[in-house]
Amino acid sequence: MKTLVIVIHPHMQSSVINKRWINELEKYPEKYTIHPLYEVYPNEIIDVLEEQQLIESYDTIVFQFPFYWFSSPPLLKKWFDEVLLYGWAYGSKSGYKVEGKKVALAITAGIDEEGYSVSGKYKHTMKELTAPFELTFDYIKADYKGIFVYYDIERNASEEWIERSIPMYLDFLEGL
Repeated sequence: MKTLVIVIHPHMQSSVINKRWINELEKYPEKYTIHPLYEVYPNEIIDVLEEQQLIESYDTIVFQFPFYWFSSPPLLKKWFDEVLLYGWAYGSKSGYKVEGKKVALAITAGIDEEGYSVSGKYKHTMKELTAPFELTFDYIKADYKGIFVYYDIERNASEEWIERSIPMYLDFLEGL
């Protein structure tokens, strides 16, 4: 079954790595469906029913985004608030529509991996900083598969560094 890759990047035209990842995934339309939230909802008015139906039709969902202010771009938070509703995603009479679906994060980070460590610049690991996502997915009974993070893109945006990420990202997706 195909994987739904929900891309949340407010400035895709200036992206180097997220745009490259999308271009690579588009080579495999039989495996991946790309759903760029900022392109689909440029005014950030989310069609909740459409999004819920989309989620229901996939067993594997990946949220791909650049790490913004130790979280995601704001449209993803809004998407969570508006789409993962009581009575649909959770609650005793919801049917837990995301239950059992494989869910993962694919994140690009500006600084190197050492910066996201106890002894690093930000004093926390990426796993710790993404714990709210994990808790959200646990709450709606999704099968959280973890994160793929590609670090150091701010200081190392060379073509070689970006291309190095492609097989690693594809391997992560295949492993889901």
